[in-house]
Amino acid sequence: MTLRTIDSLGPLGGTRVVVRCDLNVPLADGRITDDGRVRASVPTITALLEQGARVIVISHLGRPGGAPDPKYSLAPAAARLGELLGRPVAFATDTVGESATAAVDALGDGEVLVLENLRFNPEETSKDAAERAVFAGKLAEFADAVVSDGFGVVHRKQASVYELVEARPSAAGLLIAAELDVLDRLTENPERPYAVVLGGSKVSDKLGVIEHLLPRVDSLLIGGGMLFTFLAAQGHKVGSSLLESDQIETVQGYLAEAERLGVQIVLPTDVVVAASFSADADHVVRPADAIEDTPFGASGLGLDIGPDTAAAFADVIRSSKTVFWNGPMGVFELAPFAAGTKAIAGALTEVDGLSVVGGGDSAAAVRVLGFDDDAFGHISTGGGASLEFLEGKKLPGLEVLGWQ
Repeated sequence: MTLRTIDSLGPLGGTRVVVRCDLNVPLADGRITDDGRVRASVPTITALLEQGARVIVISHLGRPGGAPDPKYSLAPAAARLGELLGRPVAFATDTVGESATAAVDALGDGEVLVLENLRFNPEETSKDAAERAVFAGKLAEFADAVVSDGFGVVHRKQASVYELVEARPSAAGLLIAAELDVLDRLTENPERPYAVVLGGSKVSDKLGVIEHLLPRVDSLLIGGGMLFTFLAAQGHKVGSSLLESDQIETVQGYLAEAERLGVQIVLPTDVVVAASFSADADHVVRPADAIEDTPFGASGLGLDIGPDTAAAFADVIRSSKTVFWNGPMGVFELAPFAAGTKAIAGALTEVDGLSVVGGGDSAAAVRVLGFDDDAFGHISTGGGASLEFLEGKKLPGLEVLGWQ
C-alpha cells in the first residue's frame, strides 16, 4: 500500500506548510486534562520546523456547532504545544479571517502558528461538498503544501481532511504513518496468539469490528456494557444493566461463528453489581449467571467485570503476542468500578509483543489510572478511525493521501 510522505514534498525550507493536526483535547475549566493528542502532533511539527518551514497548524476541538464559542477555543492547546516544542507558538483568533491572514503574513522561517478552531466555521463539516471546497480554498491560500496528520478525523470527509488535501501538494505526517503501520500489523499477518479485547457501552458500536476481526483472531475478550448483551444471548438475566435487546440475535450468530472458526470468545464469569449508577452505591460481586441474585434484585446493574474475570482476561492478554484493546471494562471514572479496566491496562504493559490501546475512552482510561504512555506498544489517537479501519472500511482522509 502506498502513502504520500513528507519526503515527497521536496525541500520545505521557507515554504508555508499547513498541518492538519488533531488537537481535540479534553478541557475542564479551560485547562487540558489529557494532552496526549498535542504530544502526538509534536514529531511532525518538529520535523517541518527543522527544515525551516513556516508551519500553520489547524485543528478542531469539540462540537461548537459551526459558530465561535470561547469554551471550545484552541488557545489552551496552542499554549501547551509551545511548551512541548520549547518555542513560541503564535495564535490567530480566527481561522480564515483578518487575524489568521495577518498572523500567516508575519510568520517567519522555522516559526509555528495555530489557527482558531476549524469548527467555528460551518463549512468545515458541511454535508455539501461545494461548501467544504470553498472553505478549503480559503485555507489553501495560506499553504504552499499541506501535511495531514490528524488521524482521529481521517474517517470524516471534512474540508480540512479531504478538500484541502486535494487543493495543494500534500502528504501524510509522521503520526498518520505510525498509526497505519500499527493497524497494518493488526490486520496483515499479526504475530500469534492474537487477542482482541472489546469493551465500552454498546455492542452496536463494535459490530463491524467483531465481524471483520473474528476470522483473524485467536481470542476475543468481551467486557464493558456490551458484555450484558452477550450474557443475555446465552439466556442469562442481567437486571437493569445496559442491554441492547435488538442485538441479541446478532450476538448469538457471533457466538456460533466463533465456535465454527475455533475462536475463543472469553466472557466474564463474575460481575460487579451495584444498586445504582453512583460512586457511593452499594455493590457486590456476583457470578455472571446470577446478576439478579443480590439484595438489589432486578434493579441491580453491572458496572464492572469482577476480579476473577479480570484475572482470567489478564492471563489471556499476557500469553498473547498481539493484543488490541478498545473500550473500558467498566465505569472506570467511578473508583469502585475501575479495577477491571486497570487490570486489563496492567496486563497490556506486560505483553511480550505488540500491545495497542485503541484510542478514545481506552486511551483516556490508561492515563486517568496512572499508566505511562511508554508502557504500551502504541496508544492510538483515533478511536473511531481505528475501529473503522479495523472494520475494513475505506477512510476518505487516507484515500486522498494515496492509501488504497
